[in-house]
Amino acid sequence: MGDASSRRQATTVRPGDASVGFIGLGLMGNPMARRIRDAGYELWVHNRTASKADGLIGAGAKLGSSPAATAEAADVIITMLTDGPDVQEIATASNGLLKGARPGTIWIDMSTISPTITRELGELADAQGVACIDAPVSGGPPGAAAGTLSIMVGGPADVYEACLPILKVLGSTIAHMGDLGAGQVTKACNQVMVAANMAGVAEALVLGTKAGIDPAKLRGVLLGGYGQSRILDVHGERMIGHHFEPGFFAKLHDKDLHIVLDMARSLGAAAPVSALVAQMLNSLVARGDGELDNSAIVKVYEAAANMEIA
Repeated sequence: MGDASSRRQATTVRPGDASVGFIGLGLMGNPMARRIRDAGYELWVHNRTASKADGLIGAGAKLGSSPAATAEAADVIITMLTDGPDVQEIATASNGLLKGARPGTIWIDMSTISPTITRELGELADAQGVACIDAPVSGGPPGAAAGTLSIMVGGPADVYEACLPILKVLGSTIAHMGDLGAGQVTKACNQVMVAANMAGVAEALVLGTKAGIDPAKLRGVLLGGYGQSRILDVHGERMIGHHFEPGFFAKLHDKDLHIVLDMARSLGAAAPVSALVAQMLNSLVARGDGELDNSAIVKVYEAAANMEIA
């Protein structure tokens, strides 16, 4: 990486002293960007579908005409995009953020992507004096709106420290996990645990209902025992009511588990639970349900049991 002290001097990330460029205004990005604006930062925003920025523009943000223009106006750039190829395109295209970013700029990628891609893009950024950290998040749109996300950070420690004022606007649990890419590794582990828990909740609810137990009563009593979990609480309720409005798209959880499986293969590690749940999510996506909430995995279990719990 480049000289750490020059990076710190180049960018101060406190409200009133720094401008922030935010690229990617989806289910997560929009409320995150709004929190940054509400915290007092000058905010520039860009999204492929420009209309998604309308509410933020009305709240005082400025519209960047391209990723390059957004980066050129900002001291700190945040990206919150769907997948690795999207981040690569936004970063390296002819009008990409690395075309507009100045030496001393900080780039925080909060997308969930492969740690390999993160490190490759970090090298490109470093070559032109742009400091980079990866900071994927967990907590969903409610956490994004409330500023209670869990943020897992990889990259130079001094850049992490410089970014803490912004990260604290967005999250309540923030940890520096190691070198660049370590945040993505941590997020992959998070997605393994969510997948395993989600599948377990779906399996238990369908099995119990098939045996004649009321699923709401089953969920209620399980919440009082060792089987309790945030997934059972929130997503179990969604499964029982078939309320699958997306908090986190099933197709994105599927994508995340394939990142896990690629990591496992490269490391020579076993990930059988991730492989199994990935196949279930593959099935859900193949049915045309990829844009439902990931709790819709219960539909795969219901189809196998030839019944519905709703």
